[in-house]
Amino acid sequence: MLALFFTVFALLFDFMKRRRSWSRYPPGPTSLPFFGNILQVDFKNLSEYCARLRKRHGDIFSLQLCWDNLVFINGFENVKEGLITRSDDTSDRPHFAINDSYGYKKNCEGAKYGQSWRDVKRFSLSTLRDFGLGKKSLAERVTEEAGFLCSAFKSKEGRPFDPHFMINNAVSNVICSITFGDRFEYDDKKFMKVLSLFEDLFKATTELILQLANVIPVLVHIPGMARKTFKARDDLFDFLRGIIAEHKESWDPNLKRDFIDVFLEEMEKVKGDPNSCFNENNLLLTVGDLFTAGTETTSTTLRFGLLYMILYPDIQRRVQKEIDQVIGRERKPTMDDRAKMPYTNAVVHEIQRYADIAPLSVPHKTSRDTEINGFFIPKATTLFFSLSSVLKDESIWATPYQFYPENFLDADGHFIKRDAFIPFSAGRRICLGEQLAKMELFLFFTTFLQQFTFFIPRDQPRPKEETIEVTIKSPKPYQLCAEVR
Repeated sequence: MLALFFTVFALLFDFMKRRRSWSRYPPGPTSLPFFGNILQVDFKNLSEYCARLRKRHGDIFSLQLCWDNLVFINGFENVKEGLITRSDDTSDRPHFAINDSYGYKKNCEGAKYGQSWRDVKRFSLSTLRDFGLGKKSLAERVTEEAGFLCSAFKSKEGRPFDPHFMINNAVSNVICSITFGDRFEYDDKKFMKVLSLFEDLFKATTELILQLANVIPVLVHIPGMARKTFKARDDLFDFLRGIIAEHKESWDPNLKRDFIDVFLEEMEKVKGDPNSCFNENNLLLTVGDLFTAGTETTSTTLRFGLLYMILYPDIQRRVQKEIDQVIGRERKPTMDDRAKMPYTNAVVHEIQRYADIAPLSVPHKTSRDTEINGFFIPKATTLFFSLSSVLKDESIWATPYQFYPENFLDADGHFIKRDAFIPFSAGRRICLGEQLAKMELFLFFTTFLQQFTFFIPRDQPRPKEETIEVTIKSPKPYQLCAEVR
């Protein structure tokens, strides 16, 4: 009898926690007691699973993971309303229980939307500008690094190779020079280890146990759970701590060598204020955020770019023809060239659109009750904005599911900006590395095709355009040959 009482009580408690008494709440699949939809979700291919739900329930639909409410927003107009029109309501971040075990709660990317978050973001952008973001000096640094990378390509002497780690090294060096004040040689063993740790960390984020731990926080307190799940993060943070420690030992308030030095100066200004975001934990996480924002997405996009060039050699030849006409073979590309190169600019944009590397972006959370396209979304709801549904919106793009640079060209061949081009998201939480990424993509890509013709190795089959979806989509491993022009 007692067992029956507790069973009924538990079911009633669960019903009260999960009931949706709000009118106009987005529809979704039927959920189970206690578990919600968690047993139905395909965490390893979330974007494809959500595409199926979209067909069944419409552009705005809901899921429930235990007692957490999730709403997915699809379609350009809906995403624009949520990220821009309702940005004050939707710019919070959900609580990630796994981070609590590290004591990190207020880094720039994961912080609660409010004054502290605005302070750190404003500081980060201002400091990046001081170290060259948006200026000719940083563009020259990117061009120099592109030269080092091309030398690495030349060293292969036309033999087949996988460009993955060389591109990772080059792109990482750009943000390293801003953040750490120095670059690394491509064969530096410590640097190669750090880059592999970043990749391991991205893979770890898709583990089912991690997804469950964020929904069922009690799992975090199982001895060793967080450490086992995030060993790569431990090792990565140990590396970053070492660099920060070196900076603290040699820090001079009159000498600002890099981002870390400037953050240490801010820490001195607010020393003794327990509520400040400028502390060593957040320095560690902010540096990690910058390194991630300035490396992974750009590196992955460039790898997609070279893949598309070997798959579509006619497009590669047309880009090279424009490069030869505007820049020539000897002069190094600059950002001023972009306005004179509509086709190359269109190809770079189409690589980002078609690759679609961040299908669902980083989750948001409502800070108050709000509405999107007539649907009521209550406070504390986790939101997923489908960037993929915008970048491949059939009502906007001429050929959304094909690689087609003309998506960004008018009838006269002039480059046209598209409001629906939002690979970096939009609104308050737009990617911190957007401006740097745009510069890197154009300069690296143009330098590659100025110096080389890329093609599929003669003894290998044509690579497929298949992707691996972890936190972001990436191309399956492939090899190419680089022939000096």
